[in-house]
Amino acid sequence: MDATLLTQMVIGALLGLSVYLPLRCGQLSLATPGFYAIGGTLAALLSTRVNALGGSDPLYPIGSVLLEMTLAGLLCGVLASGIGAVVLRLRGVYLAIATIALVEILRVATLNQEAMGGAVGIFGIPQPFDDPAGYAVFTLVLLALVCWLCDRLERNRLGRAMAAIRDDELAAACQGIDTERTKLVAFVLSAVVAGLTGVISAHFLNSWNARLGNFDASITTLAFVVFGGSRTWAGPVLGGLALTALPELLRPIGDLRLIVFGLVILAGPLLLPQGLINPALLGWLKGLLPQPPSTTASGEGQR
Repeated sequence: MDATLLTQMVIGALLGLSVYLPLRCGQLSLATPGFYAIGGTLAALLSTRVNALGGSDPLYPIGSVLLEMTLAGLLCGVLASGIGAVVLRLRGVYLAIATIALVEILRVATLNQEAMGGAVGIFGIPQPFDDPAGYAVFTLVLLALVCWLCDRLERNRLGRAMAAIRDDELAAACQGIDTERTKLVAFVLSAVVAGLTGVISAHFLNSWNARLGNFDASITTLAFVVFGGSRTWAGPVLGGLALTALPELLRPIGDLRLIVFGLVILAGPLLLPQGLINPALLGWLKGLLPQPPSTTASGEGQR
């Protein structure tokens, strides 16, 4: 597989995971492109205007990229904490509208700031790798780390609290779960993942423009989760990989590829309303795995 396409697919999977985290709490947040744009803009500014980071070197230092990712994660996390305390009081479509407004505010504000590249954007972002394979490996490592963290999250107390809020927020609150705090944590984690993805995307694309974080991107990233499934982290990963690769794989059919791509996105929710990775599939897969012996049964046998 082409390393450039693989990198794009992995970036799509990471953005899908960013949308998935609030959805695990039942929160339809479309703010991912906004935090993605923050991470990308920060990386573009630091790498092109702070000479101490090594922008003039033949290859941009990996340490500088990691520093940018750390700063982007912190910045997005702090902003998400403040914004989430306000917007997460909303639910459903009202939260979606509020987060779309946030994305548009960030986009327009950046486009009107010449110091951030304005409408033209920022070009000549230094490259930490001399070929696309380096980006593919780096993004795969990042995806593996985020998937591992999401898997751990699903298994621990916080993840179970998120699932309880998704199923019935009032019942979760009656069980003593701090629903406001849990939803805020999910929103902050989503922002951090998007910010980290924006950093590596800025270097990969070699240029950055605020238009990359717009309303269209909000719908596209949501489609990753809807198509793949939102019940487990594997759904957004599969959806992001598949829907990012599909337009490129359909390129030989010319302009018809957009029609086919649209039909695939339309057919997915119609045929599989809960996504490719759905509870029925998860239950079937669980049935194939060997089950541990029942402690109750063994205790009765001993008696």
